[in-house]
Amino acid sequence: MKYSVKFSDAIHILVYIEMLQGTDLSSEVIAKSVNANPVSVRRIMSSLKKADLITSQSGKANPKLSRDPENISFYDIYQAIDEEQQIFRVDEKTAPACIVGGNIQGVLAEKYDQLQRSVEAEMQQINLADIIHSVSQSANQSELNDEETKQILERFL
Repeated sequence: MKYSVKFSDAIHILVYIEMLQGTDLSSEVIAKSVNANPVSVRRIMSSLKKADLITSQSGKANPKLSRDPENISFYDIYQAIDEEQQIFRVDEKTAPACIVGGNIQGVLAEKYDQLQRSVEAEMQQINLADIIHSVSQSANQSELNDEETKQILERFL
């Protein structure tokens, strides 16, 4: 089964942009934090920009959130990143002559639609500010904090 981490990476990028505003926010630097290729980071950032979640200027490594983190939900990010907008997919290659294979697709499609609606409703309840606060709390408990890190964290705790 193939899965994508673009949603996770998009959240990571948005949190990074917000928490480290005023530092080097180039795709190369962000890519190091995400542990990804800068080209992948630029593609995700392009999708976030098209969805009006970030703003940026050509030639300047200074992206910003286009709205407050409280007003960016997981659902907003998901819509910006996931092209297919479908969490669950029915296997369309079942045997139509089989009692199970010939009938399971419609049954699963109905249940998957129900799950999709439920997950999307839950995603609308989680916002970027929640994640930023949790990341800040987690980082604050780390023993690796230097003075610069402590100053950054003070804004979000």
